Order: sequence, then structure tokens, then C-alpha cells
Amino acid sequence: MRQMLNTLYVTTGDAYLSLDGETIVLTLDGEVLKRYPLLNFESIIKFGHMGVSPALLGHCARHNIPVCFLSRTGRFLARIVGEYRGNVVLRKQQYRVSDDENQSLKIARNFVAGKIYNARRVLDRALRDHALRINTDLFKQKMEYLKDALNGASEAPSLEVLRGIEGRASTDYFGVFDEMILQQKENFIFSVRSRRPPLDKVNALLSFLYTLLTHDCASALETVGLDPYVGFLHRDRPGRMSLALDLMEEMRPFIVDRLVLSMINRKQITVSDFDTEFVGSVLLNDEGRKKVLVAWQEAKQDRIKHPFLGESISRGLIPHVQAQLLTRYIRGDLDEYPPFFWK
Repeated sequence: MRQMLNTLYVTTGDAYLSLDGETIVLTLDGEVLKRYPLLNFESIIKFGHMGVSPALLGHCARHNIPVCFLSRTGRFLARIVGEYRGNVVLRKQQYRVSDDENQSLKIARNFVAGKIYNARRVLDRALRDHALRINTDLFKQKMEYLKDALNGASEAPSLEVLRGIEGRASTDYFGVFDEMILQQKENFIFSVRSRRPPLDKVNALLSFLYTLLTHDCASALETVGLDPYVGFLHRDRPGRMSLALDLMEEMRPFIVDRLVLSMINRKQITVSDFDTEFVGSVLLNDEGRKKVLVAWQEAKQDRIKHPFLGESISRGLIPHVQAQLLTRYIRGDLDEYPPFFWK
């Protein structure tokens, strides 16, 4: 099993990263703030406008440590990776599958099935744990809708139909998301999913963490030799990591949505951790980002039993395991891609 190392998150926008031997040096206004042994990290995520030295970028590229640049608000800007050393035969097969809608559909059905199943499990867990505090009849109704959507996704005759089923299922799921916010309800109100820009604090949390999950999925796909830009559900678009977006679909409810609800309900994040811009967008501030990143890293250490492998793994390794399973399917070692089903 792959060993999970840490990700270095640099949230100080004016900080600069450089290399000293095998050590990452973090400086601000010419003053050294911290030093980090490079061997402890599998990736680097840098927020803000200041950059990274060419020496550090070159070292990371040679040692397969991706460096991801995000804006101060968490919007994806760029991702630097080293020379590709994977199996060209595998990627050529990936491209052939992507160009064939029927073959793409077979994989895409399972991505969507995993997403709907896990969304339904989130509602089921809320119904079981908080039956006295939520609208149980509404939840049961939405769960039936999601059950029907799950069956429909498994039999969808085309990618267009599948995307329609996925869209309706997401609407039903997020239609009761606000009901699962049990604390701080006066400050954390969710009505509809808004992305660019997020228009409330809940959407700001979701968008920020989805960006981090996309990065993890892209890294996992590159590790196993797949091209994160060539997908099956999300079609080709310049600059879009379509396969990373495909892979993360089934993980969203379990990895991100539950963490968002947990942080709000446990009051690990509060109204003071957000800023509202003049155009109405709501964004995490520096302190809020730090809190979310700490919770994100801690959550990735939690161990689960993988439903297909039957092995205990850390939650942070789920993207890597699913990427490996996808590779085995594309190579013909598996009859079907097994999505991640939260048990």
C-alpha cells in the first residue's frame, strides 16, 4: 500500500519558498520564518501571489512532488508537475476509451452511482443520528428520490441522460443540506449550490475543499500513469482536469460534505472566519483557511475499511486506491470499475 505523506499548505500570500539543500525555506520580507524537510512532503499547495524559486520547482519536478498554485481565495491557478515517466500504452488506451462514448459511459455510470450512493448515505446518517432535529419525512422522500436516481444511473443509455440524472440527484441532495446544519444556523444558511463565486459561507467551504480534493485526485491519477485532463464523464476542455473531476465525484459526499457539516456543527469554524466582498462573494479569510486546512489534514488521517479491497487505509489514500482500480480496469484486469461506496 502506498505511504501517505503530508502536503505543505502555504497560506501566507506574501511568503516565498526556496530550496536550501533538502530543505524548503519559507521567507517573508527577507526574513526566514520556517524550514521544512522536503522528504516529508508529497505535494505543495501555495496560496497568494508570491512564488517559488526555480531551484525548488526543479527539485520538486525531479522528485515527482507536484506544486499547485491557488489564488488567495482558493481559486485554482496552475499546477506544476515533472517529466512524465508513466506507461504510454496505458495513456493511449485511456485516450481510446475517452473517444468511445459507449466505453466512457460504462465508467461514468459508476462514478455517478458512487456519488449518488454516498450522498444517500450522508442523508441516512443524519436521519439516524438526528431524527428529532430534522424533517424526517422530507429526508425519507429525498432518499427515495436518490434511490431511484441510483437505479437510473446504472442503466443510463447515454452520457447526456446520465448527466441529467446526476444533476437532478444533486438538486435533491442539496435541497436538504441546510437541514443538516444543526448549529450556528443564524450564520450558516444554505439554499442552493453556488460556485463562481460562492454566495454564502457554506458554499465557500464546499468550493474550497472541492479544490483541494481535485488536487489530490489529479496527483493520484498522475502517480498511476493516467492523464488527469482526459475524462469520461467530464469531456475534454482546455485547462480542465476532467478525469480528476470524474474521480472526485464519488468522494465528494463522504470526504468533503461531511467535513463541512462537522466543522460547522462542532463550531470549529465561525462567522469570523469569512469575508464578504463588495460583489457579494463570500470567501474564507486567512484564519479561516488555516482552520479548514488543519481539519482537512486531520480528517485524511482517519482510517476506514475500503469496501472493495477489504483493507484498512487512511481516508487520504482513497483517491490513490480508486486511481489504481481505474487503471486496472482500463488495462483489462477488472471487468468493471468499482466505485467507492461508503459503508
